[in-house]
Amino acid sequence: MNLIVLDYTDLLIAAGLIVALALLSLLMRLRVERQLLIAAGRTTVQLLLVGLVLRALFAHVTLAWVSLMALVMLLVAGYEVMARQKRPFKGAWGYALGTGAMFVSSFATTVFALLVIIGNDPWYYPQYAIPLLGMMLGNTMTGVALSLDRLTDFAWQQQAVIETRLALGQEWRVAMRDSIRESVRIGLIPIINAMAAAGVVSLPGMMTGQILSGTPPMEAVKYQILIMFMITAGTGFAILLATWLGGRRLFDDRQRLRLDRLK
Repeated sequence: MNLIVLDYTDLLIAAGLIVALALLSLLMRLRVERQLLIAAGRTTVQLLLVGLVLRALFAHVTLAWVSLMALVMLLVAGYEVMARQKRPFKGAWGYALGTGAMFVSSFATTVFALLVIIGNDPWYYPQYAIPLLGMMLGNTMTGVALSLDRLTDFAWQQQAVIETRLALGQEWRVAMRDSIRESVRIGLIPIINAMAAAGVVSLPGMMTGQILSGTPPMEAVKYQILIMFMITAGTGFAILLATWLGGRRLFDDRQRLRLDRLK
């Protein structure tokens, strides 16, 4: 199967659909046309820049350059996690909490997959490392943001309940146990739904891309199963770490609830 190459005219035709949707939003006074066009513009610019960067990385494969791009991806994902929360933590904790959890989980899971399962040489070859890490960070980012947002919102709304439990002698782990469990559950819902619907309701993006590029369907399926398992594991580990650290940050050394640490 030959790969059908798209030119910029094809992209302009597709962009016309976005413009039409923005016009409908304007006519119906939905007030989302500006955000829609800005998002479309950002998508275009960001993906074109990534394409240029990846082309350069493929031509000059070094661990330093691959690590630098991975670091940039992580830092941007950390900012998005903080920005999506209604009540993020103040100061460096607001940024470091999600970023640190994603670093530990996503990077560890990605390196494990590259070294143990895929086994490409070199293991950091960008054709595998960057797309895999990107999918890991994208899904982990959503899960961590949802779980931390639920955690801090619960603490804010249930302040009296939590402080009553503390007054009865419970440690913060016990006082926040239900909230942490619910936060983890909510954070895992998107990736669990994605796994449950894969192949029946939707064809995941990586599998679709491989099939369109001419990869045999069964080979694409095996890669997609691998990716889904790695993403789910990485997301789950990151959520568990982020919620535990976030819950601990809500209390001081004297087991007092500190909502002043939230914005």
